[in-house]
Amino acid sequence: MSGGVDSSVAAALLRSAGHDVVGVFMRLGSPGDALEELIPGETCDTSKVRIGKQGCCSVGDAEDARLVAAKLDVPFYVVNFKKEFGRIIDHFVAEYDAGRTPNPCVRCNDWLKFGRLHEYAAQIGATRVASGHYAQVEVAGEGGGHRLLRGVDHGKDQSYVLFGTPADRLGEMVLPVGGLPKSRVRELAEEFDLPVFDKPDSQEICFVPNDDYAGLVARKSSAGVTPGAIVDGEGETIGEHPGHQHFTIGQRRKIGMAFGRPIYVVAKDPVANTITVGDRAALLSSGCLASQTNWLVEPPTEPRNCTARIRYNAEPVHATAQVRGDDRLEVRFEDRQSSVAPGQAVVCYDGELVLGGGWIDAPIA
Repeated sequence: MSGGVDSSVAAALLRSAGHDVVGVFMRLGSPGDALEELIPGETCDTSKVRIGKQGCCSVGDAEDARLVAAKLDVPFYVVNFKKEFGRIIDHFVAEYDAGRTPNPCVRCNDWLKFGRLHEYAAQIGATRVASGHYAQVEVAGEGGGHRLLRGVDHGKDQSYVLFGTPADRLGEMVLPVGGLPKSRVRELAEEFDLPVFDKPDSQEICFVPNDDYAGLVARKSSAGVTPGAIVDGEGETIGEHPGHQHFTIGQRRKIGMAFGRPIYVVAKDPVANTITVGDRAALLSSGCLASQTNWLVEPPTEPRNCTARIRYNAEPVHATAQVRGDDRLEVRFEDRQSSVAPGQAVVCYDGELVLGGGWIDAPIA
């Protein structure tokens, strides 16, 4: 229970269906913790910025979750995942230092919500872990296996961030709102008389103060954030940037130079500390290579027709997927795609069914 509308309605639906519900809130820092206590070295104004101010799992969110649990008359516990959450922050910073663009929400689901939280559930005798994610789990057939599907509300679908869930844990997952549109979830929150029925959705990365990810990386980076060269497609220096970590593939704004035409960040070299800029055409890729794969079905050792998403807010596009040696996933797009960014996940689908995916290492020209 994160204190948001979705997980609150999920708990209410399970409670009304007669399940024995235990509410659990993941504490990413102690109640009342200032930001610098979770992220050493932070010097922000802690009277204004808290963990998850506009993300999730803040002190205020914990109180909201507690109120909902009281309303539903279910036990409520707070689990301390501060140490585990530090691993997510460290990974986030290390990925930017390596010139990649990370997705910490996927890692949070893999390592905490459907990792460490499942271990906690087993400790208290719970047989399932439920959440407010917009995705669906169904029984695969007579064999008793389970499949992960997209949420009914495609505008809110969160199956992308759940692709890393171990296949053998799908049977322990319950996703009560995945078969509902968001509008109905809000209606249910009001019908259940939940105090969070009109609470806005979280938007920012919960551990990034004021949505300033570059500032966080600069303060936490072991490699350091230093000025470097902006180069063109021929490798010629045409300007200077404040540090490659400030930029992502496909970025157009705030490059720091005026070109008289649209120019994008098309490549980053963390070793040379350079960013390469070019026209939009230079962003187009015919596919991508990925590793650290996770499959919820039998891995495709031959090219398999599918659709693929290369970032959370991207629409699935027609592609083929094939697992090659050393667990390397090769995805080929039917039509070239823009801004394929190393560090993001590529997730493959067969219609509504999530096949699996991996973490992008490189685009294919």
